[in-house]
Amino acid sequence: MSEHELNRYWKTVVETLQDGIMIVDTAGIIVFVNTAFERITGYLQDEIIGQPCTILNCSLCKVSRQCDDCNWCVLFREGWMNNTQCTIVHKNGTPRPILKNASILTGEDDRVLGAVETLTDISAIVEKDAKIEGFRKALESMESFQGIIGSSSAMQQVFDLVANAAQSDAPVIIYGESGTGKEMVARAIHEISDRGKEPYIKVNCAALNESILESELFGHVKGAFTGAVYDREGKFEAAGNGDIFLDEIGDLSLSTQVKLLRVLEEKVVERVGENRSIDIGARIITATNRDLRSLVAQGRFREDFYYRINVIPIWIPPLRERIGDIPLLAEAFFRRIRLKSGKEFIQGISSQAFELLTRYPWPGNVRELKSAFEFAFVTCREPMIKPAHLPMNITTHENFSGSSPAAEPSMGEDLDSIKRTRLVKALDQAMGNKTRAAKILGLSRTSVWNQMKRYGI
Repeated sequence: MSEHELNRYWKTVVETLQDGIMIVDTAGIIVFVNTAFERITGYLQDEIIGQPCTILNCSLCKVSRQCDDCNWCVLFREGWMNNTQCTIVHKNGTPRPILKNASILTGEDDRVLGAVETLTDISAIVEKDAKIEGFRKALESMESFQGIIGSSSAMQQVFDLVANAAQSDAPVIIYGESGTGKEMVARAIHEISDRGKEPYIKVNCAALNESILESELFGHVKGAFTGAVYDREGKFEAAGNGDIFLDEIGDLSLSTQVKLLRVLEEKVVERVGENRSIDIGARIITATNRDLRSLVAQGRFREDFYYRINVIPIWIPPLRERIGDIPLLAEAFFRRIRLKSGKEFIQGISSQAFELLTRYPWPGNVRELKSAFEFAFVTCREPMIKPAHLPMNITTHENFSGSSPAAEPSMGEDLDSIKRTRLVKALDQAMGNKTRAAKILGLSRTSVWNQMKRYGI
């Protein structure tokens, strides 16, 4: 291969790379950039060659220039740069996060001739991280993700699993009793994942009989059965490259499980009445309130299908196992329902009514707690929600010991004052130990610190 051919070969290689390449001389003047560099920075070769590299306003250069007594360029000072994250300014004025690798270029006599840098655009990664962090903060703020609100250690683990599952394309299965918020978790996984802009399709497997369910999932062609008067795409096709959420997966028939197993293994579906395979790209998220292992042992759930869907399991604890989250949930439901109902005159909930909420076992979980507040706002005509305004199954529960005049609640207490009182009592019981107080309240240690700061304790 001649030198001319070799140079042409390397130029083709450089222009094919997805990372931007920039070569500068010892004065920092740009002498070469590739096509990827143009795409990342917005500057064309003709307009940037001959310009100082400072035109990119790299954050590393800005930092190093604060040192008056040293070489302003980190690269020429250190001699190399490895996977260093920084920010440059695009031609249109917007910041662009970059991962930079660089090295100085030397001649045969070790004389420095210049430097070469590669720029990897990490905007998508940074955006994804910010999205996950925003999701996390929204959860902690208690306002944006109804049904998965919580600061207990158990729920913090759920949030971590949700964030991790969102970054994977593997099947996810969500376990939890009815009313724990399984669908909210499924939607959260979808929204913060790379599939968030793609369709999110929900199918309740328990709501349809076997034949209708298969038509719903896989679609059908005209004439496949009585009433099939036209071709119809199934939910898997409709989901595209998004997510399909199969709720109550434990209620599937064995024959439907076999067909779904093929979908998972081969990533194809066949419409009812047709033998043509259709490629699908959707991720499968499932949920159940049943013990699938027990169903497998009974022969009512296929073992191979179980292992296919049980790749990333997430268990949502019942509300009775995270009583410490009730104040957060109560506050969120109270504010939302008061705003929706227009009953601004209702200022809070009495301490006795609140005590009932923390004693009740909540078989219907978060959904039942929300319903209790909806009921209370219908029946309450006073500034404070009292036990009489709560559903009868709560007030007549065996842990409730009547309502003597001495036990009448203070009308001036609101949710914040109740939460502050509970926190002070827990700290007293723990003799000021934050970790023990967190265990008493069923909260994470961080939540105890945040509440102490919020209430000035």
